[in-house]
Amino acid sequence: MNKKIKLLLPFFVSVSVVIMFWLKRIVLLKFYPVVCNLFVFTVFFVSLFTKETVIQKIAKTMEGELTEKVRVYTRKLTYVWCVFISLNFVISVITIFLPDNYWILYNGFISYILVGLMFIAEYIVRITLRKRNLL
Repeated sequence: MNKKIKLLLPFFVSVSVVIMFWLKRIVLLKFYPVVCNLFVFTVFFVSLFTKETVIQKIAKTMEGELTEKVRVYTRKLTYVWCVFISLNFVISVITIFLPDNYWILYNGFISYILVGLMFIAEYIVRITLRKRNLL
């Protein structure tokens, strides 16, 4: 993808959301979390078929060269995030067909709490593995 398009894509998505609010196309807005989850899942899933996954690239940026144990861990972690994001995607799709209150509750609150809990759980696992010299 062209570098300029990559830089402008978030801008165009944000403008589209604002326009949908302005036009009162709430039904279209319900697809926003679905599209975001699908996009993030695609990025993570496709990276599983490359030399380095997205999480490995992030870890490498933060910590430098990775040991083999860390490489294996981060690849497995990418699988875990793919499963989590796919479940979040499915629930987001289901909430489109539910009353607005359920959609708002899940996509505007619960999903963010779940993502935060995933980050916390992974951090605890990583710290525990490092203390036991398994990473």
